[in-house]
This record gives sequence, C-alpha cells and structure tokens, in this order.
Amino acid sequence: MTIQKLLIANRGEIAVRIIRAARELGIATVQVYSKADKDSLAVRLADQSIEIGPPQASKSYLNQATILAAAGTTGADAIHPGYGFLAENAEFAAAVEAAGLIFVGPTAQSIRLMGDKVAAREAAQAAGVPTVPGSAGRLESADAAFALVEKTGFPVMIKAAAGGGGRGIRIARSAEEFHHLMPQARAEALAAFGDGGLYVEKLIEGARHIEVQILGDGRDVIHCFERECSLQRRRQKVWEEAPSPSLTPAVRDRLCSSAVALAKAVDYRGAGTLEYLYDDRSHEFYFLEMNTRIQVEHPVTEMVTGIDLVCEMIRIAGGEPLRIRQDQVRVRGHSIEVRINAEDPAKGFLPSPGTINALSVPSGEGVRFDSMLYQGYTVPPFYDSLLGKLIVHDVDRPRAIRRLERALAELSVEGLATTRPLHQALARDPDVQAARFHTAWLEPWLENHASSLGTAAPSPTAKVAQ
Repeated sequence: MTIQKLLIANRGEIAVRIIRAARELGIATVQVYSKADKDSLAVRLADQSIEIGPPQASKSYLNQATILAAAGTTGADAIHPGYGFLAENAEFAAAVEAAGLIFVGPTAQSIRLMGDKVAAREAAQAAGVPTVPGSAGRLESADAAFALVEKTGFPVMIKAAAGGGGRGIRIARSAEEFHHLMPQARAEALAAFGDGGLYVEKLIEGARHIEVQILGDGRDVIHCFERECSLQRRRQKVWEEAPSPSLTPAVRDRLCSSAVALAKAVDYRGAGTLEYLYDDRSHEFYFLEMNTRIQVEHPVTEMVTGIDLVCEMIRIAGGEPLRIRQDQVRVRGHSIEVRINAEDPAKGFLPSPGTINALSVPSGEGVRFDSMLYQGYTVPPFYDSLLGKLIVHDVDRPRAIRRLERALAELSVEGLATTRPLHQALARDPDVQAARFHTAWLEPWLENHASSLGTAAPSPTAKVAQ
C-alpha cells in the first residue's frame, strides 16, 4: 500500500466510515473540519485534524485551495472526497494529482466524461448500453428541444446536463407546460451547477430505479450486482435494498453486464455506480447516469457480497490491481438500508437540528448502524440532514424487513426529530412488503399517511444511552 496518510475531505457519517476503513488498512488519517464540526465524531476518531474554515461549505468543504493546503501542512499523501462536496469535481481531482497527491477515486477525465449526463449518455450508447429515448446532445435552444419532443411525444423530463440530486429537472406533459418549464429548468441548473445546459428524455412512468455497483482498477472492471432505490421523495432516496426484488435472473445478468461494459469503455478506476430506469412490465432497462464516487447506499452491497467497497477503493487508489474476480462475487441473502435524517416527517420533513440528549443504537445479528452520532453531540444546521444509516441483513427479504422493524424499535435518538417513524410505517406497509412500488409511489403515499408519522412505535430501550 503506497498510501501512508489519508486526508478525508468530507464530514458526517461518510468521514467516519472512511476513517474506520483506513485504520483497518494501517493508514493514518487526517480529518478536515469547519468551525461547526469541531466536535464531530470524525474529528474525535481521526489521528489528526485540521480546521479549514467557517461553517459555510463554500468557504470550507468546497474550498479546494484550503483542502490542498491542509494536505501539505499535515503531510497527507492522499485525499478521499467521500460523496457530495468535491467528490465528483474533475478540477479538484486534477488539482490533487497535480499537487503530487493520490486522489481516491477515478481520474479527472472519467469524472468529467461521466459527470456530464449528455457525454455519459453518448458513451453508454457507444458501449451498446440502452438509453432512454431523448436528445442526442445538449439542447441550446427551446425551439430545438421542442422539435425533438414532438417526435418522442409527452410526457418528457427536462434535465440538467451537469450535476444531479434531482435539481434542474422538470416534467412536462403538454406543449404549454414544456414552454413554461424550460426556462425554469435552465435557471435552476445554472444556479446549482454553474452550467445551464439541458437535455430532454422520454419519461418512463411507473419505472423502478436500479443501480449497479462496480469496481475498476483502470484496466479491469467487475460488478458487485445491483441495488433497488425506487422509494424516493423529491428524487432523493429514502430506502435502498440489495438485491432488487423486481429483477429476473436474465435481466440481472444483462443489466450488470452492461454496467461492466460501460465502465470498461471509460477505463474506470475505483468504486462507481451506474443508475438505470427499469420497466418491470416490459423488462427493459435504460441507462440514466453514472456516479463516479462511493454512494450513500453502498453498505447494502457490502452486506450481501461481503466486499468492503471503501477499503477496495483505497487499495486501488494506492496502486493495487483488483483483488476480486467476477466469479468470486456472490450475493448472500437480502439487505435493506434506511436513511435516518434529522427531519420531522409529520411536519413536511422540516429540518430538526439539535443536541443528542440520549442515544440507543440497535445491535445484534445482521444489524449495522453507520452514523456520526454520540450522546451530547449537537447536530449543526448548516449541512445535509443525514445523521446515519440503519442497515440490516437476513437470509431473505421478508426476514430482512422483520429485522429492520426490530432494529428501528431499538433505535432512539432523543433531542431532535428523525425519520424513524417514516421507516417504521414503510416496513409495515403491505405494498412495501410485497415490493409493489416505483419511483413515483412514495410521494402520494406520504400525502395519505402524513398524520400517522408523528409518533413512532415505542422503543424498548428509549432510556438506555449507549
């Protein structure tokens, strides 16, 4: 392993996850932090820590020059960007390597290519991977866009060519809506990503969201099978699981093979995820985009395959070839992850930062809780509301759901509202239990169940602090 000291250019639960993986590899860690995060768990766990600025992300976690200077000051020889912030910033990846450091992730060229949705779509088509019918490239004018839409027909999605997270997306079901929404989508994309480029694709209604986890070393690529992420609110994932309950073995094989083909075509290095829409009526799938980083939901893949994805991406960045052959990757049982956010689902998911007065963490066979929490910690109001992820594993999906219910009953985070009641209600829902859902299923469900999400089932360990 050529990496001796790893700087984590991120915060929260993913920073904790990376520190733990690095420690198991015998690598020293440096945690950067903003003034708001000086008491974070990552700072407590790292071998070394260094302040990089005020709470505003633009002046701390997004400040490339300051992060590079911190690496120089602390003697770090590698930087792991986690997810979000600078993780998919090609200029940052290039700057890290230009400074003589190792970037734990793909090359700047791969990030640039796959980070632009239009370029990624073109690369997918060149590799023979199916894509949703839509524009061949960026649409620079509303007239050109409408001419295309007249051919594909409504409904369509207007999407930002750069970025992700559901921003810059509009759905048009008529010509009038299309002309009204195009300027809005362009303005939002420009504000969010500094790039107002758009493209248009046919809306596949009632589709599922399936993604394939891959690992590459720049020469060879393997897949670690798929995850289903169809339960979403405002295009943000809420509940993820592996394997997908909706795929047939034949479709699974075709889907995963297509992901490997595309990743090989771009000489991919590190951990990455290829996202698809899947129509379970026609059994057709369509490439959406590639996330050139580790994903929030990576633990479900780790639980069913036994592969430590974070350790593997660090090894690869350190110059090691892939240690795992495709025929060695097997799926065992079923895993589910739910995101525990500091939000109140009974109040429209109102953010709920505050101090953790007491904390009870579930444990036992097949239960994992990846978080940034400890008793007495004050969750700052400046960042994403994700507190942690509760992950369970069992021999099959029904038993995994029952294990999830048990673990949720044991979880208690006192001092602020969380999304725990939402996940308890979802675990009990007959449609969720039968896997009868798609990407547009959750929001109407929330409208019908909002009044019942204010009170979670009582926790048997609510007064026990761990």
